[in-house]
Amino acid sequence: MIKPDSWIARMAKEAKMIEPFAATQVKEGVISYGVSSYGYDMRISDEFRVFSPDGMSEIDPKKFNPAIFKDVKAKGFLLLGPHSYALGKSVEYFRIPRNVVTACFGKSTYARCGVVVNVTPFEPEWEGYVTISISNTSSLPVKIYCNEGIAQVLFFESDEACNISYADRKGKYQSQNDITHAKI
Repeated sequence: MIKPDSWIARMAKEAKMIEPFAATQVKEGVISYGVSSYGYDMRISDEFRVFSPDGMSEIDPKKFNPAIFKDVKAKGFLLLGPHSYALGKSVEYFRIPRNVVTACFGKSTYARCGVVVNVTPFEPEWEGYVTISISNTSSLPVKIYCNEGIAQVLFFESDEACNISYADRKGKYQSQNDITHAKI
């Protein structure tokens, strides 16, 4: 079941599910973030790893070379080049309860500019800052605004807790504090 805004606010307070937490939707003059009807619009921080393919012929997820990215600390926004991508980090730290899983979708404001945001589900008992993949599919540079909304997280609660959680499996992306590259 998708959970309404009141459940999200309660879980953010009781279980520290989202920190920092915006209990209302902030939208005046910014790309909205905070509580939405059945989810939470998370923000993108000012930390990015921008794809820089100099001298590279391929990207291999089994032998990932972090040298294909350059670290960028943005001032207000990141200007993402045409047909390029970057990894970013959420402002919020998430702690997902054992009986909850999420799905995440990019904000429509960015989608209408040719930006595709990819975030994998947050599994039961996963926690950390979210590594966010941002792709510019347009032929022009696009501004990605720091500390504003980037994607909406929807929360699905089960009637039962899962048998084996992400924490139980000692998932490789557990408790990530930085932008995290592909791992095997």
